[in-house]
Amino acid sequence: MTKKDCYIASIREIEIRLGKGGNLIADLGNVAAVLNKRLDYYWVGFYFLQNDRLVLGPFQGTPACVYLDCRKGVCGASADSKETLIVEDVNTFEGHVACDPRSKSEIVVPCFDSNGKLRALLDVDSDQHNHFDDIDRQGLEKISELIKGLWLL
Repeated sequence: MTKKDCYIASIREIEIRLGKGGNLIADLGNVAAVLNKRLDYYWVGFYFLQNDRLVLGPFQGTPACVYLDCRKGVCGASADSKETLIVEDVNTFEGHVACDPRSKSEIVVPCFDSNGKLRALLDVDSDQHNHFDDIDRQGLEKISELIKGLWLL
């Protein structure tokens, strides 16, 4: 199964699970679990934007930083630019926050509510360099679109 096929299957499963959900934390937990299962990510999870920091939300993988400064690291840069960021080698990213030294590459996708307000970041780490590409960007941005309505719950 190709990576693109894995995203298609993930999106289909997420759509079904969201249709049966109704709780922000539980639904995002299922999103992280589906991505972890179908794409075998090293770490996948959400950071919620709260004032001047990011707070760990539902995730799958090794223990993570509970709080991140909104002005530092890949997550902070994505929150600031409100754009998806792909980092091929996190060790070359100025200000990278190393929650786990095994992380080698990262993609961070902003998650907006239905009114366009930034609410969270979908953060995915790999233990391999150069792991993420445009297929990941497209798939994760589609998933970010799917969860827009959850912020009203």
